[in-house]
Amino acid sequence: MAGHSQFKNIMHRKGRQDAVRSKLFGKLAREITVAAKLGLPDPAMNPRLRAAIIAARAENMTKDTIERAIKKALGGDAESYDEIRYEGYGPGGAAVIVEVLTDNRNRTAGEVRATFTKHGGNLAETGAVSFMFDHVGVVEFDAQVASADAMLEGAIEAGAEDVTSNENGHEVYAAQDALRDVAKALEAKFGEPRKAALVWRPQNTVAVDDVQGEKLLKMIDTLNDNDDVQNVYANFEVSDALVAKMSA
Repeated sequence: MAGHSQFKNIMHRKGRQDAVRSKLFGKLAREITVAAKLGLPDPAMNPRLRAAIIAARAENMTKDTIERAIKKALGGDAESYDEIRYEGYGPGGAAVIVEVLTDNRNRTAGEVRATFTKHGGNLAETGAVSFMFDHVGVVEFDAQVASADAMLEGAIEAGAEDVTSNENGHEVYAAQDALRDVAKALEAKFGEPRKAALVWRPQNTVAVDDVQGEKLLKMIDTLNDNDDVQNVYANFEVSDALVAKMSA
């Protein structure tokens, strides 16, 4: 089990302002509805729905709001959304993957392309950068849940492939088809995780200077501001000073 350093800036999402939080809740609710519509409405039998609910709880979404999102799917009046993955390059040559749920493919494609172009990036064909990432499952816990050694031991017993631990928490990685079993075993040992989902994990990261890094972070923020965008992943690292500046 390799000891990789935690990659930074992979799901860059701001939640400080009420408007941003409202937008985030909308995206979480959409994912819950889509997951419930595509599979069983029971999270115990629907791993995707279970993961969506865990993500919603981590952002303090109320139980009533979660249940309404599920009932919307059961009522048959839920919109039909297409799941699309866009790939491209941002400033500094960083590889970027954008996952969306949209009810209008043409609108979303135009908006995503415009965002890349405006910030000095360029959209590419599907598959252009995804080979630089591993599509894997991740189960995350807060740092205080367990020591690094205890989490490592639990991850090995659960059948995970890798684990990283630092002051920000624990990230346990598993193969896609093993995510459900690994998450279940870890939850039994450490309690409900703050996240359990499939993610695009970069195989390597590229260092980006502060000038290009600021443009890149702004591009990712703009992408995340789009109602249709669910997740943004990138394979870059920037200085801690720039992260602090952009988070201020």
